[in-house]
Amino acid sequence: MKFFKTLLRNEEGATAIEYGLIAALIAVAAITAMQGLGNELNTTFGTVSTKMGESNTV
Repeated sequence: MKFFKTLLRNEEGATAIEYGLIAALIAVAAITAMQGLGNELNTTFGTVSTKMGESNTV
């Protein structure tokens, strides 16, 4: 019975879970930001490629 009382008072596991959740949230935010940046870069390079192709035909 003493073991269970000690286990219920132990907060180390809860702290580890909180840090894990924070790390997961940061990872999701980073992935979302990088996807947006990737889409923007794709559009930019597509525009540059099109303009270069147009200037070659002139």
